[in-house]
Amino acid sequence: MPAESAPLTSAHRAPSSVNGKRVLWSLLAVATLWVVFSNEVLLLIDYPLFREYRQLMIQDRALLIPHAVFGCVAFFTGPLQFSSRLRQRRPGLHRLMGRSYVIAVYAAALTAFAIGWDRPLLPATLAQGLTWIVVTTAAWVLARNGQIAAHRQWVARSYAVTFTFVSLRIPSVWPAYWNLPEASSVYVITATTLASVLVADLVMHWRELRGRRG
Repeated sequence: MPAESAPLTSAHRAPSSVNGKRVLWSLLAVATLWVVFSNEVLLLIDYPLFREYRQLMIQDRALLIPHAVFGCVAFFTGPLQFSSRLRQRRPGLHRLMGRSYVIAVYAAALTAFAIGWDRPLLPATLAQGLTWIVVTTAAWVLARNGQIAAHRQWVARSYAVTFTFVSLRIPSVWPAYWNLPEASSVYVITATTLASVLVADLVMHWRELRGRRG
């Protein structure tokens, strides 16, 4: 009997884990699609609510374009770093994409600093960008040192910060969101960044948090 209990337990846990991952990635995909259609598309058609922001983006285009390109590289290569199939079958490609992700994070953060220099939201930009760089660097160093389990956790924290590109834009269709005082905007950006890292940790350790001593 004891010999049979372990396989049964793992068999029951595996579907729950897979389903949990699917639900999480599905929610992230829905949030991304919402932002694309409620924010990016409306920016292209010169939606009145976003007009001032659109003009600022045009003014910053020399730095904003590389920032957006590197940000998209990080955004779209990040999820592939969580693929066990890719990691096992194509380890070379996994490492290449990991390096591309790290470079993209650094480049996107540094261009964000340049865009926000001498502007009221600079403290929030620094808080967000430096957090992004720190957690990504930790993931990279741990991978170089062969500490793969810890590396995966820091990659999750890094991508959580990457995803703030989406999460900060979810309420963008709400007019009051655009009329927040500058100090409040700094707080929102900083708090969202730190909360994203915290949420990533809660998700990673959810099973342990729910566990009970037998």
